[in-house]
Amino acid sequence: MAKALLGYVGGSDPRLIAEMRRLQQRVQDLESELVRMQAENDALSAAAHHGDSLLDSIDVPQAEPALT
Repeated sequence: MAKALLGYVGGSDPRLIAEMRRLQQRVQDLESELVRMQAENDALSAAAHHGDSLLDSIDVPQAEPALT
């Protein structure tokens, strides 16, 4: 029985190790995706800010009537 307890406590379950590696890889993948999405968001925010200044520079004396 002592050997069984030592094997259970001291030994590494290959399934547990494989699952831990899979989860670590998933965390790395998600972190990479987060960095990519943050960069994309920054680029879109900069483009939106640039687009606002472009629209502000257009001089329209009065609003045009809507087509009905």
